Amino acid sequence: MGVRVYKPTSPGRRQASVNDYAVLTGKKRPEKSLTQRLVRKGGRNHHGIITAKHRGGGARRLYRVIDFKRAKDGVASKVVAIEYDPNRTCHIALLQYEDGEKRYILAPAGVEIDEVIESGPGVEPKAGNAMPLKNIPVGMDVHNIEMNIGQGGKLARSAGASCRLLAREGNWATLVMPSGEMRQVRVECRATIGVVGNSEHSGIKIGKAGRKRHMGRRPHTRAKAMNPVAHPMGGGEGRSNGGRHPCSRNGLSAKGGRTRSPRKTSNRRILRRRKSKRYGQLVLPKK
Repeated sequence: MGVRVYKPTSPGRRQASVNDYAVLTGKKRPEKSLTQRLVRKGGRNHHGIITAKHRGGGARRLYRVIDFKRAKDGVASKVVAIEYDPNRTCHIALLQYEDGEKRYILAPAGVEIDEVIESGPGVEPKAGNAMPLKNIPVGMDVHNIEMNIGQGGKLARSAGASCRLLAREGNWATLVMPSGEMRQVRVECRATIGVVGNSEHSGIKIGKAGRKRHMGRRPHTRAKAMNPVAHPMGGGEGRSNGGRHPCSRNGLSAKGGRTRSPRKTSNRRILRRRKSKRYGQLVLPKK
């Protein structure tokens, strides 16, 4: 698996690159029983008002129903195909269980066709198998981690993502996130062994605006080019530079202000904050 670079036959081609999709095998069309119609809203709420800017258009696509819970214990499954999913950055794997049921999961790196994958407390800790954190050896990389018992995986689901199981103490397991954050999760929560596949996704360059339109992203307007009624940084005589520190449409500072609520109950389970992008250091939680 890698990134394919085209010959520079045009300005858009010169900068663009795509995934070679060499790892995709098996079916070319998704499993019909595991797809749903994806309703597009163009960034509008139920009143028809645009609440998310620069959304709309794009290629039509089906939503693949993913099994994030991995709660089917005691039944072995075989990897039938590894497919492309337009709704996420990673690839997905189609599993067929011994009882005939089929389910999609996030495709871990290194998992191949006809490989046997299981879930449950007593399974082997190999890539693709899912089990509670209390049964996973300390020091292993995991993904698709639950934050609440039985809720389904929420953490480390994008291409190339994984968390390191650092320690276990009592009813809590300590995980190191890809961002550097250190967080505690209940040991009964499930996780999948290994790293999410398609790690080369971060090296792909879009190259031209047309590809973004195919993804459903419309043109972006600079804030200082707007009128003052549309944005706090708009207005001014001539080409003004904003007249204030950069901020969002609602006036929220764009210079690294805290956005997490100090009253969140899960704050006490964050042992170390993620690295600050601005200062390149760890941001410790407030006591």
